[in-house]
Amino acid sequence: MKIKFLLPLVVISSVILTASADKETLVLVSSLETEKTHSIFFNSLKDRGFQLTFKTADDPELTLLKYGEHVYNNLVIFAPGVEEFGGGVSVAAISQFIDNGGNVLVAADSNVGDAIRELATEVGIEVGVEDTAVVDNTNFDVSDNSKHTLIVNDPSQVISAQTIVGNKATLNPVLYRGIGLVADPNNPLVLNILSAPETAVSANPSKAGSEQPLPVNRSLLLIAGLQARNNARVVFTGSIDLFSDALFKSGVQKSGGKKFETSGNQALATALSKWVFKEEGVLRFSQVDHRHQSSKATDPTPDYYTIMDDIEYSIKVEVLKEGKWIPFEASDIQLEFVRIDPFVRTTMKREQGGRYVARFKVPDVYGVYKFVVDYNRIGLTHLYSSTQVSVRPLRHTQYERFIRSAFPYYFSAFSMMAGVFVFSCVFLYHKDSPLISKNKSE
Repeated sequence: MKIKFLLPLVVISSVILTASADKETLVLVSSLETEKTHSIFFNSLKDRGFQLTFKTADDPELTLLKYGEHVYNNLVIFAPGVEEFGGGVSVAAISQFIDNGGNVLVAADSNVGDAIRELATEVGIEVGVEDTAVVDNTNFDVSDNSKHTLIVNDPSQVISAQTIVGNKATLNPVLYRGIGLVADPNNPLVLNILSAPETAVSANPSKAGSEQPLPVNRSLLLIAGLQARNNARVVFTGSIDLFSDALFKSGVQKSGGKKFETSGNQALATALSKWVFKEEGVLRFSQVDHRHQSSKATDPTPDYYTIMDDIEYSIKVEVLKEGKWIPFEASDIQLEFVRIDPFVRTTMKREQGGRYVARFKVPDVYGVYKFVVDYNRIGLTHLYSSTQVSVRPLRHTQYERFIRSAFPYYFSAFSMMAGVFVFSCVFLYHKDSPLISKNKSE
């Protein structure tokens, strides 16, 4: 009786431990004072269930691996000036961490160190020249009357992806003080999350006329992101002040513009953290099924199909919202029926419970095919499902007995038979026939 009572407790505790393990987060800082100056941001993570471990970036006991397994699922680096990480952490180790599915949030500033610069290069991002900052003599906050490095960014400069940045319509202008970034144009996985105003340049604010622009014809970025092919996520920004309590609470007023009581920094930082730590935009699929349209739901899945069969394919797609899996709603999920190249491509119809269905006729070409659902949208994890199936030609008993297109051949065959019969009769029984003449002579 005691065993029956303890079993549910064991199951519940294992689920809780698994959920908390998914939110184990290592926070690397230049100084432990950063925990206080950025307390609002870190407290919001704690309120959402993240287990934060704060350590200085050069701590000699740092490690991301233990017994061959990653100790943390997420990594926050708020140590812009670090030249070399301590312990078992290095740029190569962080790259391997991302390759294994880990998520990373990095914030830099004008005094960026070599370690952060090298890490940025690994994810397809270039950091501005040392000691430079983003300067804008047009879009600066009125509280910054000298160097114009406190930039006011309009919500229109934010990427149009609600899963990454939240609702742009309700977002206040964002304050930014830091260094500029440039995305690798040859890397299609990098996302331009927040672009700098067109009037902004990368320059040394302490030296007048010392403009040092980043490479020409490449847009200046303030926040960049990356979703790797394994769905690991990285967010890189050139401003650690973007997450600070000071800018969270600060009002915003662009020179000659409207005044806002609070900046949009907190809303943007919260949305970014939800996305990079996979609280938003995570998809999964289940209940993949295919069958003849005429079959019942209880019938087993066929091992093969025959050409020209009418078949039905279905898949259930869910999205993670506030820790719960709910049906995903979309109108652009497509199914491809592929044999080297797609023979059929059709948009699936959404039904109840997140179930998507496609009905079509098998092509009149036999071979080995795949049902492929390849759904890749900005801000969402890559959804890919592939199911192999064989398509056979018709059996000899399945062809029609009389094919309309073959009627000329039928006519020619029977006409030939009739012609042979008539010729035989004429040859045998006509009065001029050699056989008849021979009989008469005898």
